[in-house]
Amino acid sequence: MFDIGWTEMLVIAIVMIVVVGPKDLPKMLRTFGRTTAKMRGMAADFQKQFNDALKEAELDDVKKSVDSLRSLNPAAEIRKQLNPFEQAAADVRSGVDAVMKPKPAADPVTPA
Repeated sequence: MFDIGWTEMLVIAIVMIVVVGPKDLPKMLRTFGRTTAKMRGMAADFQKQFNDALKEAELDDVKKSVDSLRSLNPAAEIRKQLNPFEQAAADVRSGVDAVMKPKPAADPVTPA
């Protein structure tokens, strides 16, 4: 993560001994270690919760897909697609019936 070599670590250690003092240095390093461990734990917990939410969201999408497939009725879909053809056939039948129907003869008493 950080590119810190041994020389930089030595400089940091000397500065910490001078600033903090050799007496309080172990307590400060222990506190720093505990704080770092807590931060890592919180980061791991956040990542776990995020991954769980992501898995749950993916499962919800899969569940919706499966539910839509279950509700799919192929026979109804075919009927819906064939309905315009049925309507056209009914129109043709009614037109043929109208043409084939005998027309009433003209009334001879009434002048045309």
